[in-house]
Amino acid sequence: MSEKEHKVSRRQFLNYTLTGVGGFMAAGITLPLVRFALDPALKTGADTEMVAVTQVSQLSSEPKRFDFKIDQVDAWYESEVSRSAWIYQEDGQIVALSPVCTHLGCTVDWDTNEEFKNRFFCPCHYGAFEKDGKNVDRTPPTQPLFVYDLEVRDGTVYLGRPRPQV
Repeated sequence: MSEKEHKVSRRQFLNYTLTGVGGFMAAGITLPLVRFALDPALKTGADTEMVAVTQVSQLSSEPKRFDFKIDQVDAWYESEVSRSAWIYQEDGQIVALSPVCTHLGCTVDWDTNEEFKNRFFCPCHYGAFEKDGKNVDRTPPTQPLFVYDLEVRDGTVYLGRPRPQV
C-alpha cells in the first residue's frame, strides 16, 4: 500500500498516538483512585453480627439496662464500640430498646422522673416514651425508640443492630 492511498498524515498519526497514550495514562491513574474511594463503601458492615448480651434468667418485667461491646469496622479502621440496651420480658416476649432518644440523640433512662412514672425519660428536652418505646404525646420526640434485632439461643439473648419501630 502506497503512502498516497493511505490518507493519514504524520501530524494526524502523532495526534492519534498521543491521544491514545494519554487516555491510557489517565485511565491508569483514575481507576485505582476510584476503586480506593469506593471500596470501603461497597463492603458490608461488621455491625450486622449478633452479640451475646445477657441471660434470659436475668430479665424481668422491669426494663434493665445492659451494656455490651461490638467490634466495628469503619472503612480501614477497626474499633470496639460500647453500646447499651434496655431489655425486659413481658408475657413471654423479650423486648430490647435502644437508649438513644429519637429527638436529639440524648440517652434515656427508665423511671427517673416523678412526672413520667414507669416510662423512659430523656432529661435533655423532657422527652418521654412508654415502656414499649412508643413516644408520649406532647413531648419533643416524634418517633418511638429504636428496637434491637433480637435472638434467643440456649438461654442467651443476642442483639443485632437497632431499627426503627414500625
